[in-house]
Amino acid sequence: MKKVLIANRGEIALRVARTCREMGLRTVAIYSDADRAALHVRSCDEAVRVGPAASRESYLVIENVIAACRATGADAVHPGYGFLSENARFARACAEAGIVFIGPPPAAMEEMGEKTRARRKAIEAGVPVVPGMKEPIPPGGEDAAKEYASSIGYPIMLKAAAGGGGKGMRLVNEPREFDSALATAQREATSAFGDGRVYIEKAVSRPRHVEIQIFADTHGSCIWLGERECSVQRRHQKVIEETPSAIVTPELRAEMGRVAVNAAKAVGYVGAGTCEFLVDGGTRSFYFLEMNTRLQVEHPVTELCTGLDLVRWQIEIAQGAPLPWTQDDVLRNLRGHAIEARLYAEDPARNFLPSPGTILELRLAEGPGVRNDCGVESGSEVPRHYDPMIGKLAAWAHTREEAIARLRRALGETVVKGITTNAAYLKRVLELDEFGRGDYDTGLLSRAQERLLGKEVTSDEEIALAAAAIWQLEQDQRAAMGVRPAAEESAWARAGRLAALRGRK
Repeated sequence: MKKVLIANRGEIALRVARTCREMGLRTVAIYSDADRAALHVRSCDEAVRVGPAASRESYLVIENVIAACRATGADAVHPGYGFLSENARFARACAEAGIVFIGPPPAAMEEMGEKTRARRKAIEAGVPVVPGMKEPIPPGGEDAAKEYASSIGYPIMLKAAAGGGGKGMRLVNEPREFDSALATAQREATSAFGDGRVYIEKAVSRPRHVEIQIFADTHGSCIWLGERECSVQRRHQKVIEETPSAIVTPELRAEMGRVAVNAAKAVGYVGAGTCEFLVDGGTRSFYFLEMNTRLQVEHPVTELCTGLDLVRWQIEIAQGAPLPWTQDDVLRNLRGHAIEARLYAEDPARNFLPSPGTILELRLAEGPGVRNDCGVESGSEVPRHYDPMIGKLAAWAHTREEAIARLRRALGETVVKGITTNAAYLKRVLELDEFGRGDYDTGLLSRAQERLLGKEVTSDEEIALAAAAIWQLEQDQRAAMGVRPAAEESAWARAGRLAALRGRK
């Protein structure tokens, strides 16, 4: 392996490129018309256009990505996450073209990456699963699907069969919501994965979302690398992740790890993967949800608590190397606590409306135990065509309390001008009493919505307050010096001060 094409964009493309550079591997970026000047394009050795701005016409077009490999002589592809990362047809196309796919074999992706197949495999292995359909809803099967939903009882979840990440997922509380929720889930799934199939699963009340990171090599070894708590979610999209989980005991961790490893071995899995579980916050019982056959967005917290580079492991395993650690090594080396927050170009005060545009200034927090995975810089254009996540901010410390305090400090120091972000919102999430106690579930953000949003001060209000403060300060200074009040000043002087204030805006 000498040259790796990174079939992705944004912060994950930069993340992969950095490890490749450390390993002496040349890199190829791909880009759409909207990303022609993006940071990930300029951070690789070569770059190839793969189509127009829409992802279905660029990043999701397998033929264009394979053509880019051929044009640059890339002998390997790293898919990142999202887009084609869990597409078995893409993995097969790479193999047919003589290109190494840095991920699991296509057959394993089909078994575990397709969510309903993964559920069947889990059931065969005796793993407890949440009640739900064994197959996606077929075309024309909407009426039968509604009958099935009624048979297991509402509320139910509609979930994309071909991918995760909260895309193509909808909570349905009652039958009259079914049709519109199904149409929305199918549309989102098609846009995100090029596959609009969805299936039904029973919604569990007040669940904790806990996942296990696994790694397997081509020599028959498979280990788990601890868990990640991902219960802080908004509209089924993870917002904040941490490891270790506040409710997972050493015994529960070992059992969940054992189940995850067995599931991976059952399908001949190779590379990085994640088994996701719902954990009952009261009984600590856990249920298999799905397996993500790729690197996760939240992998940095695992890296911070293990000291590992998971992308390096992916590349080395794809080249046939054995796992460098045993399960005992994992248990000896897990250390401290790490928390990650996802930084989005969105406006929480406007129902989290995406905030595309030009970043006029970007200042990222630094300091001990702080990690920034960011896909933009000052001057970057945030396009409207893709997921609005622009980066991730993570913090590591010896204890959970210290990690929370460190991430709060880092979020407070993060400056993004020109667009609106959720940085202040994330900081408020970390300040919630429930989060501080570790006593929360996937419904935390919806229950705390009023406390988290409240009345946010707009930029215009901030300007008006600053102007009023400056005016009052000038009046106080003039009064102290015996200068006549502002009302007696000339119109020219007042106009000049107003122009100065406008210039500050």
